[in-house]
Amino acid sequence: MGLRTVFRPTRKRVAVLGAIAGVSALTLAVTTPASAAKAEHRAAGKKPTIVLVHGAFADASSWNGVIKRLQHEGYPVVAPDDAAYVRSVLASVKGPVVLVGHSYGGAVISEAASGDPQVKALVYIAAFLPEKGESALELSNKFPGSTLGENLNPVSFPLADGGTGTDLYIKADKFHDQFAADVPRATTDLMAATQRPIAAGALEEKATGAAWKTIPSFDLVTTGDKNIPPAAQRFMAERAHAHTVEIDASHAVSVSRPAAVTRLIEQAARSTTR
Repeated sequence: MGLRTVFRPTRKRVAVLGAIAGVSALTLAVTTPASAAKAEHRAAGKKPTIVLVHGAFADASSWNGVIKRLQHEGYPVVAPDDAAYVRSVLASVKGPVVLVGHSYGGAVISEAASGDPQVKALVYIAAFLPEKGESALELSNKFPGSTLGENLNPVSFPLADGGTGTDLYIKADKFHDQFAADVPRATTDLMAATQRPIAAGALEEKATGAAWKTIPSFDLVTTGDKNIPPAAQRFMAERAHAHTVEIDASHAVSVSRPAAVTRLIEQAARSTTR
């Protein structure tokens, strides 16, 4: 993927998603490098392995505070920095898995978990839970409240076939208020400067799987979210019959409220051992 990991929509590239974009290296990411993501990960004891999938405008480092807490509690954790590796990461894990997705990562895990008997619970963190045939853009526009569109900066990029695609960045001067209003500006300034884009086509990609229909789901709704409207998050959580917790936080809740995110993940993990 070069120096900048950008996820763009292509069904040939990976079966589990149309595309996903990452953003912002916050600090040193406590994560598994892509080259090691295919290595075998074994669950310690009876605790399930927690696989964390970041979403649009976040990268694996956004899970740092969550990873630290989960590891302290003895959970094996894998946080691949490239969502294209999710399928291979899941295939390498021995034992039960709790699959966690933030933002667009919710769409990724909904497809990645389809038909995988090892995935015992799904956790959605300020995330999309699309039905088959739905897109992230469609769900985001279903309810008022998102100001993301007006704060995006489109940048063209060349396609392999000679065509042109469009990457979307959050405008640097809007990043804090739009994405992470409850995160210190010193951190969000770094996030904005190092952000990775999302391909515009990814937002229009239709979901081909909805694992939440058959796998127990947990959902953290962020009521201060300006990316995915809280009403849209509630709609998707209710439709999935997910165990839902609401929190007054921005879209970057894994950065601003890692303890709350960890609690829900641990609740999901405990449910797999009953």
